[in-house]
This record gives sequence, structure tokens and C-alpha cells, in this order.
Amino acid sequence: MVQFARDMLSESLHALAVQDTMEALEVVAKKKHIREVTIALEDRTYQLIALYQPMAKDMRVIACTLKMITAAERIGRYGKDIANMVKHLENQPGFAQALPIPHMAEQVLSMIDDANAAFLTENLEAIRVFSSRDDTVDALWHSIFRETLTFMIENPKTITRSTYSIMVARYLERSGDHACKMAENIHYMVTGERIEIK
Repeated sequence: MVQFARDMLSESLHALAVQDTMEALEVVAKKKHIREVTIALEDRTYQLIALYQPMAKDMRVIACTLKMITAAERIGRYGKDIANMVKHLENQPGFAQALPIPHMAEQVLSMIDDANAAFLTENLEAIRVFSSRDDTVDALWHSIFRETLTFMIENPKTITRSTYSIMVARYLERSGDHACKMAENIHYMVTGERIEIK
């Protein structure tokens, strides 16, 4: 599910970059599937709790799974929201070309990939430096916000495009935060120790 949501985010960014309305519509259509998977996985984890009364590590795995489901659904929703922007920017070529959005997207997508790998393998090495990676994503978000404000002030014709740029960057920043939350929960699942990534 995490991979599916991550792909929704990636595909929506690609659709936006190349103004592919068909690809965007395909991403939007995936929202129903991710909702169905969310419900099915949540139901299964609740059944595990009710039937087996897990304790210690087993309970931490189930708790982490529930939180991973929530984070994945939200990341998928951001992908759907970005895909919905494509139709509004059809006649505005060159969207975000001057902004570091592709670099920010690479950072966020790799964080989601690493969190997912850590969950599957219980190897925490890939998430040890999430704090500094999150700082990089936050710095990019602030940079994009400042640059787009400058574009809007200098040329009011860029207001629509710039507003959507800010929204995309914000969704990416929030997806990075969800990756950090996943990493926190995975660390607790594996070690029984709580950490805060900030």
C-alpha cells in the first residue's frame, strides 16, 4: 500500500510536469482503490488484535501497521490532489520549471522508499538520518514559497501557476513529514524505544 501511494504521488508529479491529463485522470481514479485497501487492511489488523491478543513486539508491529496505513492513504490523497491540478494548468506550459520541485520530489520519494524498506526488513539504517533529510525538504519548501511569491509580485500573470506551485511543494513537504512519522513508528516497532524526528 505504501508503494501504491508513493507511485500515485510520483505519477501525479510526472503528469503535472508534462501536462498529461490522461495520466492525471488515471491517478485520480486510483483513489477508490487506495480507500478500499485502507479499509481491508484496517479490518485485518483489528481481527488480529481480537483473535490473537498480541503482546510486546507483535502488538508493536500491528500498531505500526495501522499508522503506516494512515500515512500511506494521506500520501496517496496528496497524489490525487496534485493530479487534479493538471486540468487547471493545461494552458500554462512551463509549470514550475524554475523551481526545485523535482529535486524536492526526489528527496520525498526516496524517504518514502526508505521508510517502506525499513518496515519490510526491520533494518533501521536507512532511516537513521531522516532528521537531516527532513530539514532539507523543509528548506526546499521555504525556498519554493519565497521564490513563487517573488514571481507573483514581479508578474501577476504567474499568480495561478505560482499558487499551484506552492500547493505542490506543500503537499510534498507534508508527504515528507508522513515519511518521518512512519520512520518513528518503525523505530518503535523494531526497538521498543520511541524517537522524535524533527
